Amino acid sequence: MHLKDRDRKLIWHPFTQEKTAEPPIAIKRGYGSYLYDTDDTPYLDLISSWWVNLHGHAHPDIVKAIHAQSMTLEHVIFAGFTHEPAVQLCEKLQPLLPGFSKFFFSDNGSTAVEVALKMAYQYWRNQGVLTRTIFLSFDGGYHGDTFGAMSIGVKSGFHTLFSDLFFPVLTIPFPATWDGDESMQSKEAYALELLASHLSTSGDRIVALVLEPLIQGANGMKMCRPSFVQQIVHLVQNYGILVIFDEVMTGFGRTGTYFCFEQINIIPDFVCLAKGLTGGFLPLALTITTEKVYKAFWEPLNKSFAHGHSYTANPLGCAAAIASLDLLMQPSTMQSIQAIHHTHTKEIVNLPAKHKRITGTIAAFDVGNPQTFKRKCLEQGLLIRSLGNAVYLLPPYSTTVSELEEAYEKIKNIL
Repeated sequence: MHLKDRDRKLIWHPFTQEKTAEPPIAIKRGYGSYLYDTDDTPYLDLISSWWVNLHGHAHPDIVKAIHAQSMTLEHVIFAGFTHEPAVQLCEKLQPLLPGFSKFFFSDNGSTAVEVALKMAYQYWRNQGVLTRTIFLSFDGGYHGDTFGAMSIGVKSGFHTLFSDLFFPVLTIPFPATWDGDESMQSKEAYALELLASHLSTSGDRIVALVLEPLIQGANGMKMCRPSFVQQIVHLVQNYGILVIFDEVMTGFGRTGTYFCFEQINIIPDFVCLAKGLTGGFLPLALTITTEKVYKAFWEPLNKSFAHGHSYTANPLGCAAAIASLDLLMQPSTMQSIQAIHHTHTKEIVNLPAKHKRITGTIAAFDVGNPQTFKRKCLEQGLLIRSLGNAVYLLPPYSTTVSELEEAYEKIKNIL
């Protein structure tokens, strides 16, 4: 029996209507920027396998790091214990995260956000502030599928079924923009106007603002200007509101800088990292915060943060993350990031598509029939997954200019 038939008998896939879905593509192996199915058909992985792969599949440096670590220590409880890979990873990350001082481990992006929400809420409670019970987020924002993350993503369109179970959240519009957008300033002004209204009535009751900085991923790779995010953050900080940057997708160079907050010139109170953290090899996540937040849990002693997971700071995941970070810091990687951006910029103008937009290594545009487009791309050996009408290219940094140019030529012909 073929692998995909065996799969259909047993597996329940994510974000899939199983009754009508086509049989899954059975992947046998991956190397570099390509995945190969059981017939050895290659697919150029233009979505980095759900945004996690940074340096290409089966990268030997990360493989060696995981193997070496597995021969020494595969796992240890992280409550009351520590180990070299966890400490070393945080030591390597801290210079890239100025203003941050404390790292809390978990195992996926949704949980990293959940941790930040709980920390932010308890931050106020620990100081005796009981009136701050509301969160603030953007329309269309998607932060994961745990209940806290779903609550702040109440207007993402993904979680409507569960809305009766959500905690209170205020939202403001996300002023999505694109090349040639003439309504950008009016959209930004409207969002700022609604924010001002929320702050005037509820500013002293809001726990934190949660946002995907610069790009809303699952909402269709919608992009906004750094200057707009800067205005938003400054306004909420004037009310003492904490700020949580969900950089689960945007971290580790995806937007052209290591992290979005560098372009916004803002240090939030929390930054949430996952996906690319281990280069796409193993589940691992971090919620990173400031000394100010950490100190609110220091005294009195009964105000500690009661949260944890069995595989917190798994040594194999940490070893993979260290190796991936070493690769990210190599000059050749930043050259690849710049080359991908320049290729997007050069090639996307030739596509007969709407709302073309680019931030760093992420390019997106809108099409009329995304399912047909996706199928034809797969027939041409391109792994592309649409988000509504939005099609995006978010390739691993191993992707060469010639590979990306060839992909654009195929996309143009399909369109």
